[in-house]
Amino acid sequence: MEDRNRRLIKRAIKGDKKAFEQLLKKHYQQIYRTAFLYVQNQEDALDVVQEAAYQALISVHTIKSPEYFMTWLTKIVIRCSGQLLAKRKVIVPLTEEVLLSLKSSNGSINDDALLLMDALGSLKDSYRTALILFYYNDYSIKTISELMEIPEGTVKTYLSRGKEALKISLERGSLHG
Repeated sequence: MEDRNRRLIKRAIKGDKKAFEQLLKKHYQQIYRTAFLYVQNQEDALDVVQEAAYQALISVHTIKSPEYFMTWLTKIVIRCSGQLLAKRKVIVPLTEEVLLSLKSSNGSINDDALLLMDALGSLKDSYRTALILFYYNDYSIKTISELMEIPEGTVKTYLSRGKEALKISLERGSLHG
């Protein structure tokens, strides 16, 4: 971890709100993307980021080591996303916004991206979480294990079963399969 980032985290832990704000700005894209992958629309993702930022601000003093800041923050984003989804108690449909975000450079919607988003949304929460953290956030098995509070072997199982469930779902959804 770079020294500047470590110093910012240490200052935030000690109650420096400006340092905390800088950290949020620095990691905004990653936490927004994580929230969006869960809730699948911009308004809810922004709500999740706002709630996660608030929860992080009031509990930042609990971080024991600066190197775990992003693991800790991601855990809060995942928890807030889950709480929002639990409030809705519905499977999130693909919204027009998601469809627009999947358009390719020539303006057409990428069918594979649509199928993948739909298939990802239909997975068990544990599989979806493991896959998002591993493939979209590039987290290691060890970090995912810490985030999800499960053994590393279970993470590997979730990834394996999640990929298999995605494969089956995508084969069913494909017209050419």
